[in-house]
Amino acid sequence: NKRLEEVTLVYIGDGRNNVANALMIGASKVGMNFRIVSPKELFPTEELVNKCKELAAKSGAAITITDDVDSGVKDADVLYTDVWVSMGEPEEVWKERLELLKEYRVDMDLIKKTGNKNVKFMHCLPASHDLGTDIGKKIYEKYGAECLEVTDEVFESKYSIVFDEAENRMHTIKAVMVATL
Repeated sequence: NKRLEEVTLVYIGDGRNNVANALMIGASKVGMNFRIVSPKELFPTEELVNKCKELAAKSGAAITITDDVDSGVKDADVLYTDVWVSMGEPEEVWKERLELLKEYRVDMDLIKKTGNKNVKFMHCLPASHDLGTDIGKKIYEKYGAECLEVTDEVFESKYSIVFDEAENRMHTIKAVMVATL
């Protein structure tokens, strides 16, 4: 078991989204090694990265932003991703995101590139990993993509801890609700 300061958490995908940004802020405060692996067009804002690097200097964290998948995922302890198009975004962005992010899909080749046989995969859900949803079917019919940010093979693998993550989030949400009643 590693101490938090020894863990390398890698977010791969749209580096501008709220999950990537929240993870970067949290990691920079607690001293965790954190990387965003994303196309340059989808990097987080320079202002946020600079603020997180200031926090990281105090906590001992390492914050890295890169578009290089191979170096970005090397030695990762955790790979984290999220949907490529968020709720409320126009349908027109799908084609662009599919093109920009196809090299950033979490598949078994990417898992192997970490070099860590114990790497964990996380996703805040819902995930576009198969054709089991209306959105998944629609994307497949329009663009031919059977999955988006993660393959079903990884999602259902021994590396995936997405359901443990969801269960923990549920208990946290219940605790917050009780505390605010």
